[in-house]
Parts: sequence; structure tokens; C-alpha cells
Amino acid sequence: MEFYLYIIITAYLIVIAFGYILDFLNLSHIKKHGTSIPPEFEGHIDQELLKRTVQYNIEHIRLDLISSVFNNILFLIFILYLLDIYNTWIMSLEYSFIISGLIFFLLLTYAETVVSIPFNLYSQFKIENKYGFNTMTFKLWISDTIKSLLITTILLGILITVGLYIIQKSPEWWWLWVWGFFFAFTIFIMYISPYVIEPLFHKFSPIDDKSLEEKIRTLMEKIGIRVSRIFRVDASRRTRHTNAYFTGIGKVKRIVLYDTLLESMSPEEILTVLAHEAGHWKKKHLLKYIILTETIALLILFISFHLLKTDILTDIFNISRDSLFAKIVILGFIGSIVSFPLSPLFHSISRRHEIDADRFSCEITGNKEALINALVKLSKDNLSNLHPHPLYALFHYSHPPVVERIKNIRSF
Repeated sequence: MEFYLYIIITAYLIVIAFGYILDFLNLSHIKKHGTSIPPEFEGHIDQELLKRTVQYNIEHIRLDLISSVFNNILFLIFILYLLDIYNTWIMSLEYSFIISGLIFFLLLTYAETVVSIPFNLYSQFKIENKYGFNTMTFKLWISDTIKSLLITTILLGILITVGLYIIQKSPEWWWLWVWGFFFAFTIFIMYISPYVIEPLFHKFSPIDDKSLEEKIRTLMEKIGIRVSRIFRVDASRRTRHTNAYFTGIGKVKRIVLYDTLLESMSPEEILTVLAHEAGHWKKKHLLKYIILTETIALLILFISFHLLKTDILTDIFNISRDSLFAKIVILGFIGSIVSFPLSPLFHSISRRHEIDADRFSCEITGNKEALINALVKLSKDNLSNLHPHPLYALFHYSHPPVVERIKNIRSF
């Protein structure tokens, strides 16, 4: 079995090494081209802002590299040496199957949260603060972290409890019932999140500009979307970054606009951004994505069912006490290796959807210049990387790089 272990660990090291190569390519590409203003941004940014953008992205890339190296080393130590000790300890408690599973996975979740805290703090209060994005107090950060951990505990606790209960009651068909429950639970969370979870972190209020509200409603009616409410969210309590999004499933939507976005964009630009988001709904991108991911999830659960029935995973990793929980951790580890080469495929689908939504926005508003101006402002306001390496973008970008995106819009 040691031979298979060497193969798995070697594959993992190859994957993370390739990821670091992509990071270094992206870093060198930014440094090499960071002083040139793309034609699409001429007249909109100067050398000083471009230099600031490059520095901001370089600092985040370096932090991500350090965080990734640290986490990968820690995870390898855990999966190779500590998983057996941890699993043996959980099994020695001799709690019920479900209680043991809850303790096993929740403790791992808490450990992961603790490990990420120093990097999150540095990102928020060092880098984001340095470049004028952070508006969050340390007290608010602590409050958000505690709330997030409580919500994670509740939601993950429900998933683990019900999932393990299904496995107990239906040993041969649990893969199907677990898939169905997880799918239903995901849709349920998408419904309740705008009303239960999001208000725990943000204050939502009607937008003040009634003229803009009327224009938005008119545009959405033209598209075929019924808007229940149009909200302004107090994003500026935490960040100066800008954004806008839709919530809700079906034809009834809630539109949420960052207060920072309302301050920086004209009504025409806001309308093109919302038309882009509406384009995703009109083109059924979310539905297609759900069908694709749920089909893959069902296939993964079916394969997992057959692997988990055997002891091959625990034998390869020298787990002394047989445990479904340890097998699931190992399976997730192997799954991360297998899924990495597929990331360009999923990101290419996402990028194609973004192009379709841009085209829809231009067609429905008849104002592609406003959409271009909105993208330029979003890039400036968020200090977005204007010079990503093409190979890095292939593996990591769910949206086309902004310069390429603007070129596409001009060609419509």
C-alpha cells in the first residue's frame, strides 16, 4: 500500500507545485507589464493609480502564497501523521455514530478557522487598510467571526447529522438520499439567506433615489423579472469595495446595491450592471450551473459510496481504527487532486456565461459605453489586476480579465 501512498502524495505535490508556478507567473507578469496602461483604460487611470494597483495585487499574491505554503505543509502533516491519532481518539470516546461524526468534523472546521485567523487579520487590517479599503473595526471583525462560526456550526451540524442518519438507515442507497437532501438543503438556504443570514451582518434599507428605483423596476419588467425590493446595503461599514447582486430564486428577485457602488456610479452605469446580472437569469446560467454541478455531485457520491465500502483508503494511509469519518477526509484529499485539472473547464464555462450576460446587458439597455464605464470604475475602485497572466486566468478566473472583457463588449 505504500506504493499507492507515494503516488497520491507525489500527485498532490505536483498539483500544488503547478499552482505555485501559476502564482509566480502571474506575479512576474504583473511586474513586467504593470507600468503600461491598457488602451481601454487610457484617460481613466494614471501611472500613480496603476502603480498602486500593481502594489496592491502583489501584496495579496504574496500573502496568498505564504498562506498556501503554510496550509499545505500543515495539511500534509495532518493527513500523514495526525489523522490516525485524531481518528483513534474520536473512536475511543465511544459516542454514537452521529455524535462521533459531529465532533470529528466540527473540530476540524474550528481548527481550520483558527489557522486562517492570522492571515485574515493581516489581509483585512494590514493590506486592505493600507490601500484604503478597510473600514471595519476590530470589534466588528470579532463579531462577524463569531457569527460566521455559529452559523457554520448550525448549518454544518444539520448536514452532518442528517447525512449520517441517512447512512445509518440506508446503507446501500445513502449516496442517492444524501445527494437529494444536500440539494434540497442548498435550495432552502438560497431562499432563506436574504431574510435570515444576510441581515445578521448587514443593514438593508430602501434606496433613496426614487428615480433610480423606478428606472430599475422598468428595466426589470422589460426583461421579465419581478422585483420585490431594491435595497441599499451598508457595505461601507466593512469595506470600500463596490458590488451589486441579485438574491432570490425564480422570477421574484431582491436587488441589493452596495452603498459604495451608489456613490461611485451613474444611474445609467448601475442599470447596465443590473442588466448584466439579469442576463444570467434570462440565459438560465444559474439553472445550467446547478444541473451541471448536481450531476457531478451525484456521480461523486456514487463513486464515493463504492470506495467507502472498502478499506482501501484507510489501508493506504495506515489508519489503525476503521472509520467512515477518516475515509471521508482521505477521499476529500484525493478529490482535490483529481478536480484541479478540471478547474479550467468550469472557469471557461463561467467566463462564457459572463460574456453572454455582457452581451445581453448591451442589447437590453442599448448602452454599451455605460457598461464599459461601469467596468472601468469597478476595476479602479477595487484595484483589479489589469495584467493577469493568461495561464493563471485560465485556471483561476471565473470572469474574463477586465481588459479582454471590454474588448469583447466593443466588438458586440
